[in-house]
Amino acid sequence: MPEETHMPSIERPYTGPERRSGIDRRRVRQPLFSRHRLAGKRSRPRRRADREKAYFLDRYSYRTFLVVMAIVLLSILDAALTLHLMRHGASEVNPVMAYFLRYGPTAFFIAKYALTTFSIVVMLVYGNNFLFGTRLRVKLLFIGALLPFILVVLWEIFLCLTVL
Repeated sequence: MPEETHMPSIERPYTGPERRSGIDRRRVRQPLFSRHRLAGKRSRPRRRADREKAYFLDRYSYRTFLVVMAIVLLSILDAALTLHLMRHGASEVNPVMAYFLRYGPTAFFIAKYALTTFSIVVMLVYGNNFLFGTRLRVKLLFIGALLPFILVVLWEIFLCLTVL
């Protein structure tokens, strides 16, 4: 198989020395114990053209981490406040969570946590893909999840203060 040379322009082919080693690094298996196995390596696409398409990442920004943690903590706080309000005569209006509430507070907490974290993982994995064929990214759903949680928790705190 003849060696292919890099052609930077159509007018003038590249005639310099071949600097590639010939080893395709994509075919080499990653060792079992590698710093990239848990931490990942890709935090953003290298090329501008790649950023204009859907892409996947291995690492996320601190801002994304803070938003994810805020959503998880607000979800846990929402569950705790819901249980507190239910002890004082309130009822759960979310039919999915009302179903789990029938099995007790532990099942309610586990279901709330599992559904929230599963949704977050899906949004993280597909966060840089386009939403329903638009130019909007899936990661905008984080704001769509964070704001309602903030409003619900504020409402529950207001209800707790009026109940007590």
